[in-house]
Amino acid sequence: MPEMTKYAPGSFCWVELMTSDTNAARKFYSQLFNWGVDDAPAGEGTFYHMFKLKGKTVGGMYQRNQEHKNVPPHWKCYVAVENVDETVKKVDKLGGKTLMPPFDVFDVGRMSTAQDPTGARFCLWQAKNVEPTLVMEPGAMCWNELGTSDEKAAAKFYTQLFGWGTKPIPSIIPYTVFSNRGTDIGGMYTLTAQMKDVPPHWLPYFNVSDCDASDRKVVSLGGKQIIPPTDIPNTGRFAYERDPQGAMFAIIKLDPRP
Repeated sequence: MPEMTKYAPGSFCWVELMTSDTNAARKFYSQLFNWGVDDAPAGEGTFYHMFKLKGKTVGGMYQRNQEHKNVPPHWKCYVAVENVDETVKKVDKLGGKTLMPPFDVFDVGRMSTAQDPTGARFCLWQAKNVEPTLVMEPGAMCWNELGTSDEKAAAKFYTQLFGWGTKPIPSIIPYTVFSNRGTDIGGMYTLTAQMKDVPPHWLPYFNVSDCDASDRKVVSLGGKQIIPPTDIPNTGRFAYERDPQGAMFAIIKLDPRP
């Protein structure tokens, strides 16, 4: 069981769903991924919901408030850093934008929300008290992917911000893999002409044991198939999905490692 208690700086460390209906989202993801949900008070009658798999955390969820009523439900991808305040300074110097200044999340950690020069949003996380999380396990996050309008600008930004490496790989479409300290952690592609209405964004992938069966289950639970199950040579079989509230995510059945 891939249980993480500490993430190297520059690693994706958390995924979080902002949704318009936490009760409906709870039902959907619990049935799709066999997640449990723990509810933690977050002040002023609100709750932060922790998704659990085999007793370990795999992500979080919160209800969209009135201030963000026009923001579509979506998944957020978090990157671990040693010092949020210092990283935010680099974001601005490198042509990105700080959308939410650093703030403490109780005694758990310190975070900020930022935007890269192409418009894709991501979160920065400086952990304090760490709760073990699961990754790579079926039902847990296993990859994060950037759809961007300018790969060159995005690559320059993230390599300078986090020290990531980049390498092009053969794929269905031109694709670049991001690596952190020698470990592949995510990918990047250029949004196609058919996706002209889709803004640059980060998207989480969740590991599944059967891509086709999980894809059918998404639809049966009220979600929508966006890209049907498709093979990626030497990698696995993936699909893009949308939950009933509109949040996008991907699923993938990874090929066994040699």
